[in-house]
Parts: sequence; structure tokens; C-alpha cells
Amino acid sequence: MPQVDIINDTTLRITLRLEDATTMIQMAQQNQAEYAQEIITIYEKMPVFEYTHFCFYAYDSARLFERLLDMDPKAYLSFSLDAPESFFYALYGGMAALYESSQHLLEQANVAGTGSDVNAHVSS
Repeated sequence: MPQVDIINDTTLRITLRLEDATTMIQMAQQNQAEYAQEIITIYEKMPVFEYTHFCFYAYDSARLFERLLDMDPKAYLSFSLDAPESFFYALYGGMAALYESSQHLLEQANVAGTGSDVNAHVSS
């Protein structure tokens, strides 16, 4: 479980461990349809941040992170995040494992949501 220290009315310090990455991966897997876009975003964008400097809020991919914390850090003006490199690399590996199936889930949702006929290209 992450450690969240309230420094003052405007500042938090969040400390994560390797086990917290495992928990996030399990939450993502158990609710993959709900978190599919975040899984994709985290997987695609973590390398841009050299993995260990990843910011969950840079690409609107913080719902899973906030669920782990069981609170909304945006209620504070600032927060610091302390986590070992292993947290970020494990999280990336978990998102990599869920990446392709998340893409398929989003594609299916997009087809279902638009009412498109996936066989419309087939002529009679």
C-alpha cells in the first residue's frame, strides 16, 4: 500500500514500492476494459520519460494511479513521488503484457460505439 504523507494543506509526499506496481497491474488486468486507454498510454509514453520520470498526469493517465492511492492528489497544489526504479520498470512490463489486448478492447468498443458494421466492406 502506498504511503501518502500530508506535508501541509497544499503538499503531499507519495512513496511507492515495487509491490504497488504489482497492485496497479492487477487492478488494470481485472478492469482492463475500463483502463484500456490508460494501459495503452502508459505503455506508449513511459519510454518518452525514460521510464523512471513518467508523469501520470502528462497524458491524462492517472485514474489507475489515483485508484491505487484511494485519494485524489489533484486536491493538493503539489506532490512529490518517491518510488524505486523497479516500480516503474515493473509497471511498464505489466502494461506491455496488457497492451495488445487493450488495443483490441478499444477497437471493439469503438466499433460498437459507432454502430459500424465491421463487415461493411464485403460486397454482396
